[in-house]
Amino acid sequence: MNLAYKIFWAFISLGVVTVWGLTLNGIVHKIFARVQGRLGPPVWQPFLDIIKNNSIRTAISHGVMFYLGPVFRIAGGIGTYMFIPVLFGSVYFSNFSMSGDVLLVMYFIFFGQLGMALGAGEGGHPYSAIAVSRGLAQMTAFEVPFALSVISLALQYKTLSITEIVAAQQGSFLNWTLFTNPLAVIAAMIAMLGMNMYNPFSLVIAPQEIPIGPPTEYQASFLGLLATNRGIFGGAKLVLFMNLYFGGATNLVELIVKTFWIYMLSVFVGAAYPRFRTEDSIRFFLKYPTALGIISVLLFSL
Repeated sequence: MNLAYKIFWAFISLGVVTVWGLTLNGIVHKIFARVQGRLGPPVWQPFLDIIKNNSIRTAISHGVMFYLGPVFRIAGGIGTYMFIPVLFGSVYFSNFSMSGDVLLVMYFIFFGQLGMALGAGEGGHPYSAIAVSRGLAQMTAFEVPFALSVISLALQYKTLSITEIVAAQQGSFLNWTLFTNPLAVIAAMIAMLGMNMYNPFSLVIAPQEIPIGPPTEYQASFLGLLATNRGIFGGAKLVLFMNLYFGGATNLVELIVKTFWIYMLSVFVGAAYPRFRTEDSIRFFLKYPTALGIISVLLFSL
């Protein structure tokens, strides 16, 4: 397949994961509403929000970096997804996975979050710095067990290539990392709770306390970019975790089923637990999942 077709199918794949990620967001909003005794918005509400936001304009200006924040954020989401193989063995849904490994994907994850922090720091609200410090502190904390989990996988499979890690898990579900390296999987799944920022790790926006943050600071197409990235970045993380820990997928049905249940872990925890304070969240990530990650690394290094 030449480069032009590769790019074409990569963007087709990007469209598929965006639709799936936004659909999951709609399902999650409905679930949380029912848990709280409300009817909730329709499942397709995220699509309507994006159309509405992209149809209006804003004259409010807080500086160049404020508007580059959403651009960096969506660039991080697209970059994360483009170097992940979506379907194992598929020529059309492999993206550019042959050109990058899991470390490159981790850099793109960090790039999007850091760009959003820089944009929020130039916002017009006096409490923006508080949200930035909360978000970066928690991000640093949950990156520790996730990085240890990836190191353990590199020791286990002798590679950082996502495609090769998926290939090593084929043949039986007992070959999944979930069963061959459960400590690394538990550490990574706890870290994913922080990445998704549902309760008890909803520190940045903290909807129970302050009705501020990107949904109120950003308007028009900039908010539309953030909403679109919520689908892209959320879907990319689910595909990444599916590939690293749950054997990947060979068809779209398998991908939908696996990513749905991986995402539901964050939803179930978020619906059942109240929000941590910032120091509690950081302390939690640096204790239990970090300890599991260290033990996993030691086991496979010995």
